[in-house]
Amino acid sequence: MGIERVTIVGLGLIGSSIARAVKARLPGVTAVGYDASEAVRDTARELGLCDTIAGDAAAAVADADLVIFAVPVGGMADAARAAAPGLKAGVIVSDVGSSKAGVGAALRAALPGHLVIPAHPVAGTENSGPAAGFASLFDGRWCIVTPGADAPGDAVAALIAFWQALGAKVETMDAAHHDMVLAVTSHLPHLIAYTIVGTASELEEVTESEVIKYSAGGFRDFTRIAASDPVMWRDVFLANKDAVLATLQRFNEDLTVLQQAIRRGDADKLEDWFTRTRAIRRSIIEQGQDDAAPDFGRKH
Repeated sequence: MGIERVTIVGLGLIGSSIARAVKARLPGVTAVGYDASEAVRDTARELGLCDTIAGDAAAAVADADLVIFAVPVGGMADAARAAAPGLKAGVIVSDVGSSKAGVGAALRAALPGHLVIPAHPVAGTENSGPAAGFASLFDGRWCIVTPGADAPGDAVAALIAFWQALGAKVETMDAAHHDMVLAVTSHLPHLIAYTIVGTASELEEVTESEVIKYSAGGFRDFTRIAASDPVMWRDVFLANKDAVLATLQRFNEDLTVLQQAIRRGDADKLEDWFTRTRAIRRSIIEQGQDDAAPDFGRKH
């Protein structure tokens, strides 16, 4: 099945990037946008993000072959219910949420009788809003598609082809497995960053502003992660709480091991741990998910 008309509901960083990528790489596809915020809709019109920016959700999805919900995961069900009256039979309904099992269940409950194929483009920046998006956001990045067992093969293939056309590499995966993997690779790192930066903010007064003044590279990079959209991440942690809590428990256990090694002066233990973790960085570079440019490619 072909996708000739796509509607993007939610025009923040990811939604606006999808719109830009469709415009740049799929000239035969009509892109329609909608956002619950009138101010965002006005900005999207000014930026020329889509062929049409609709005034309400149901009108936005009318005649769409693919509808992508790019809203915080906690708002998926409400967004789907608002759009439901305009959905045509046979439309593919998808999303871009960072948790999949809960989101898939919420969308299916809100849209009975419609085909839901959740997806997650593993890409983003710490910025948000319609002006933050860019067409190359998905280049070389993974998009994980989590179809249900009963999803028609042609519809799954169409969604995969769509994301590939936007520049992404695509993997299919069970939704629950996705949530555990992302708890390790994305959710826990964000939780740690929020914690470290929050602790530093409480120490800022004690150290007379020296925390920020003398920020080293490690802390600086944590602040970039901790600058991500607070509403989006609030919803991610609540939606994927089981996998996050399980991963957090393992992290706490490993942290205790390192505490003991430092307390006991166990240099061999620390060096072995740091050597293994250094290899992970090299593997990420080898697989093209980052590059080895000094200072993460920052320009000075």
